[in-house]
Amino acid sequence: MPHLMSTPFVAREAPVARLLAALGDAARGQPTVVLLGADAGVGKTRLLRHVGDLATATGAIAVTGNCVDLGEVGLPYLPFAEAMAELASTSTALEPVLDARPALARLLTGAGAEGGAPADDGGRHQLFDGVLAALGTAGSATHPLVLVIEDAQWADSSTRDLLRFLATRLRDEHTLVVVSYRTDDLHRRHPLRPLLAELWRNPRVERLELPPFTGDELRRFAAVVRGEPVPEERVQEVMARSEGNAYFAQELLEAGAGADLPWTLAEVLHARLERLDAQVLRLARVAAVAGRRVGEGLLRAVWAATGAEGAFDDLVRDAVAAHVLTDRAGWLEFRHALLAEVVEADMLPGERLPLHRAYLQVLRSDPGLGSAAQLAEHARQAGDLATAARAAAQAADEAAAVLAPAEELGHLEEVLRLADLTDDPPVDRAAVADRAARAAHRCGRTDRAVALGRAAIELTTGSPARRARLRAQLATYLIAADPVAAPPEADRALAELPADAAPLDTAWTLATHARVMLNVEGADHDAVAESNARRALEIAQAADLPAVEADAAATLAVLMVDDADRAAQLLTTAARRARDAGDLTTEQRCVYNLATTHYYAGRLDVAAQTLVDGLARARSAGLLWSEFGLSQQFFDRLVRFVIGDLSPAGAAGGAGSAAQARALALVDLYAAVARGDEDVVERAAGFDDLWELDGQFALIAGGVRADALTRAGRPQDGVDEAERALQHLWRTWDDYFLGGIWLVALALAALADLAAAGRASGADVSGAVEHGGRLLARARATAERGRPRGGPLGPEGVAWLARAVAEHGRLLGTDDPELWRAATEAFGYGYRYEEARSRRRWAQALLEAGEREAAQHQLRLATQAADLMGARPLHAACLDLARRGRLDVPGARRPTLDLLTAREAEVLALVAEGLSNRQIGERLFISLKTVSVHVSNVLAKLGVGSRTEAVAVAHRRGLLDAAAPASMGGAPARGPGGRALA
Repeated sequence: MPHLMSTPFVAREAPVARLLAALGDAARGQPTVVLLGADAGVGKTRLLRHVGDLATATGAIAVTGNCVDLGEVGLPYLPFAEAMAELASTSTALEPVLDARPALARLLTGAGAEGGAPADDGGRHQLFDGVLAALGTAGSATHPLVLVIEDAQWADSSTRDLLRFLATRLRDEHTLVVVSYRTDDLHRRHPLRPLLAELWRNPRVERLELPPFTGDELRRFAAVVRGEPVPEERVQEVMARSEGNAYFAQELLEAGAGADLPWTLAEVLHARLERLDAQVLRLARVAAVAGRRVGEGLLRAVWAATGAEGAFDDLVRDAVAAHVLTDRAGWLEFRHALLAEVVEADMLPGERLPLHRAYLQVLRSDPGLGSAAQLAEHARQAGDLATAARAAAQAADEAAAVLAPAEELGHLEEVLRLADLTDDPPVDRAAVADRAARAAHRCGRTDRAVALGRAAIELTTGSPARRARLRAQLATYLIAADPVAAPPEADRALAELPADAAPLDTAWTLATHARVMLNVEGADHDAVAESNARRALEIAQAADLPAVEADAAATLAVLMVDDADRAAQLLTTAARRARDAGDLTTEQRCVYNLATTHYYAGRLDVAAQTLVDGLARARSAGLLWSEFGLSQQFFDRLVRFVIGDLSPAGAAGGAGSAAQARALALVDLYAAVARGDEDVVERAAGFDDLWELDGQFALIAGGVRADALTRAGRPQDGVDEAERALQHLWRTWDDYFLGGIWLVALALAALADLAAAGRASGADVSGAVEHGGRLLARARATAERGRPRGGPLGPEGVAWLARAVAEHGRLLGTDDPELWRAATEAFGYGYRYEEARSRRRWAQALLEAGEREAAQHQLRLATQAADLMGARPLHAACLDLARRGRLDVPGARRPTLDLLTAREAEVLALVAEGLSNRQIGERLFISLKTVSVHVSNVLAKLGVGSRTEAVAVAHRRGLLDAAAPASMGGAPARGPGGRALA
């Protein structure tokens, strides 16, 4: 009878076509994750192996990783370790990836944090990023990669986390990931369920359900299994019994004809087992105690340890021939998980116990045959609690070595549970609870971290210094879980710290207290935080504690608001010390804070270079999309905009999640509005759903949208949008948040345009003036009361406040050139775009004041800056002002048809807009009489008798296209008090 896996594949045309189509997408750089669900025995594995064969026949690379049922703790990353090892063994392409990301090498070797691999949270991100990079490197357009993860219902927590990471970060890799799982195993509380629900919402994820065979498919399958057509009566009988389940159907078909068929799969499997030789059946039972699969070397040793008769190799060969076991690359695996379950369930407790003891004996004598987690499981089943406790502790170490905090936590909690049952070996429960709390914190289980942290404190007796340090650690967990409870806990830690505590305990407790207080508002808390951070820094430096030194310095630098030089020096040293200590997370935190320190001090070029270097480091370490890697990317785009680089940002190396991509798209709005992107208003509105999640979205998207609406000639909408953002952030952030100065300046600009239009039409503008007065008062109060931690207002805040004052002057109708000079000079610290924008307004104010030569000089500078940056709306507005004011600015002269002079063409265009002679005079800085002369000349040259006829003729002859003036949006320019200028 042919073996299931050697039987020619039949049917399943639709799922095969879908998987091959997904592979085609992968070849085109469109990676896909396919979630393949089906009941046990339906044929998932057989389908995937068939598709794998088809894929490799076309040049694709196919690798498989298997999840194994070892309980919720399990072996961390097991399927990925298998797949990565297979890739690494068949190609040298992964060597650069492994060299650049030492954490990935741990997955293949299980080694600890040697060779530069980080041991902190950054290390886990480096591991995840390394797997993503490996998939991207292994696949290509001509040789796409197929990664199959089988039996995800048994996936460990870390494997599920890595699957989540890959599904959200695949972007353009030539990779197809297929994850199979048994749907009948997914009970309501199964840990895979939340992951599946999350992934199904991802547009890169496809859901594929594999149904049982239809009647026609079963008929074709039966013919292949039997090697000949099967009578229809027999096919219908098999269909009735198996309900289309491929594995059950094959077992029934292989049972032969002439006898009544069993009604259940268990019965047919028992029938298969009963036909086995007694020693082959005994071998199957020994294997089943280990689970679905077992290492060939381990099973051989256990077989010998049981004293069983029969040559091991011959029995294995017989088991394979009987379709009970399969031999796969050093592993002996049951033909199907259901078969292993039937064999194991058929054994009595008295039969299982000696076999577990045999596994225990073998694994203790030769640990290389299995993992510590396996040893712990067999020890528990054998009742050897002491060995189980030791093995669980070792398994926790192994999980930590491969950066699997969830599995580390599970093993450590098992150590604590066993410690309640046995005193052998003696266990420092407080130390285990502390370590378990840290593992829980790293894997995001903050509430569990708090509970274990409290337990560690309660279990600690006779060591005040240790209790103090544990309490300080608990305070760090509470920052996220219960911010109100964090400061009192940190205070208690300091109170319990004895005067003669060791330098490490003292420095760490002080540094942690400072970091906790940094997150609490109030000058008193800042003073305490600064004092403790300084003491921690001094102790750490004296005792050579680089990790503590870096942490304390990073906190202290944030508090040194009046000494940017000292803060930068501290952060530079802290970043170096963190790097020496292998603390990548703190290193990245220091680099980010260093860049922001330079930025807020007005050292834009230094900030830009710091970010270039920091991002290069993050990229090489695989941390580009970690918390501080993303923060650096965000700030890098902001700094590049400020220094005048308005070019669209290119894609960053690696791949981020959809949420991270939206964060970068948010900061890109600054340059988009400066470039004049036509869709910027709609793009900014696309972030409305995130305002409640993070005020940063309200600040940036709301401000940019207000600015764009005003520029588009919709100043009332601009005012409304700026007010909406202000009201939202006053409610959710603070009444005096510093970003409010920027929003107020934008609102005042829109109000000034509204007031100018109102004055030109004779409307009452007192409401706008009153509104603007209130806003300016709030901006001034914010500058005084919202200063960062009591320090001086930085260059950017000073510049935006000056801009707000100047816009307020424009709102009042005075438009004082001195106010615009002050704003322009305030932005002169390096904020090129806003400097140029203020300079244009300065030129306009000078022109209105009759200072033409000075206006021309400033407008030339603004025009040149706008042109170099690619700020199209600003450049067009500069040229428009030059034309209207008859200022000699390169590029301002517009070609017109010979019929009309340049000025007549401009007058005609404004007539077409519906402006009166008085409004035209104000726009072009000429007198009412001069406008009247130009209008008369236009009517005469066009041979018409009215303004309406002139516009109609001009449209027909294309004169208006040549004469249309550029605009920044908003109201026409005018002299002080609305006075027209000749």
